[in-house]
Parts: sequence; C-alpha cells; structure tokens
Amino acid sequence: MAIHHRAQHLREIGIVRWQKRRLSTSSVSVSGDSNELKALSDKVRQCQACSLHLRRQNTVFGHGSIEADWLFVGEAPGSEEDKQGLPFVGRAGQLLNSMLFSIGLARDEVYITNVLKCRPPGNRDPMGEEVIKCEPYLHKQIDRIKPEIIVAMGRFAAQALLKSTASIAELRGQKHEYSDIKIPLVVTYHPAYLLRSLLEKKKVWKDLQLAQSLFDGFENERSV
Repeated sequence: MAIHHRAQHLREIGIVRWQKRRLSTSSVSVSGDSNELKALSDKVRQCQACSLHLRRQNTVFGHGSIEADWLFVGEAPGSEEDKQGLPFVGRAGQLLNSMLFSIGLARDEVYITNVLKCRPPGNRDPMGEEVIKCEPYLHKQIDRIKPEIIVAMGRFAAQALLKSTASIAELRGQKHEYSDIKIPLVVTYHPAYLLRSLLEKKKVWKDLQLAQSLFDGFENERSV
C-alpha cells in the first residue's frame, strides 16, 4: 500500500506517523466457517428471544477469520449493518478499518462482532433485557473462536464482557481478563463515538498500543 494511503488511515484515528507492525499469520475467511459457528449463526437467525426480532431486516452475527487471534466486540448493529447482515460496514466500520491498520492488522485477519445481534430501533442504546437475552451468543462465539486478545469497543461491550457496571473511563487504560479462561481484554471507545468526539482518538491509539503490547507479550511467552 502506498505511503500516502497509510498516512491517511492513521490520520483517521488521529495519528500522523506510520509505525510498521507485525501482521497476524491467521487469515481464514468466514465463508469457511466451522460447523459449530455455522450452527450458532443459524440459531441466531431464528432467535425471537426479545422484541428486536420484530423489526430486523437481518441478524448480524459476526465476520472475519475463525482462527483470529484478535476479537473486536462492539455494542449493536446500526442501519447499514441491519441491511447487509455484516458488522461495522458504515462510517464507524471505515474508522475501525483504520484502527486495525494502525497496528498492522487487516479486517480479514480479525473477528468482529457485537453484543446484540439485532439492531435496536433508531440505533438507541441496548436495553438490559436485550443484553441478557443476547450475550450468551457472544460468549459462545468467544468459546469457539478462542482469541488470544479481546478489544471491547464501547460501554455496553465492556460491561457485558467484564460483568461490570463501571464507566468506560474507569475501565480504559488497563489490562482486564475475560472470564475464568483469562483472555487479555482491553477496553476502548466505540468507533461511532469517535466520529462525534474527535479529540478522543488519541486515547484509542493508546488503547490499541496497550492491546498490541499485551498480545506481543503473550506471543513472546508462547515462543519461549
């Protein structure tokens, strides 16, 4: 990719200097989904556990490599995601692509999903009962993908994954662990929020650097 294109991606998240990062070696298209994930996706498509199924055009299960080392979790699908049945395909998705690129990752090397698999009306915040009904699907996705690091994007994703009521400001900037299996987890802002709050982009860059350092540390330990 041309240098000016790299610089453009970094400017999208408030960074003006390109820093080359090691690329992940896992790159398996979700079209080669495992039988277990395919069965889970089919179950989500049939789900009527909450009222969100009444207005959805499509469920939005997830997308990416089923052998991904990195898992990115958002909150809920938006209008474009509801139309296409894929996560993060609107403006927030374009910014997420730039976030990934800034640490040397491509979209097809990671796995991307949301806590909710159906769009809330008017893109409102997820409701507690909706999260309770839908988050078991997320936990099963994590169990089947077995990522080496999780990035929770936004308050609802962070609270659902960490079983916490703390604010995102309290959860950012530190290493967390997901569940008893202790997958390293980093909390950051949702890309949609960054589109409205440009000054927070540098904080996200720090969060991504923290995630990269945790992942690199895990990789170094595994190679010893």
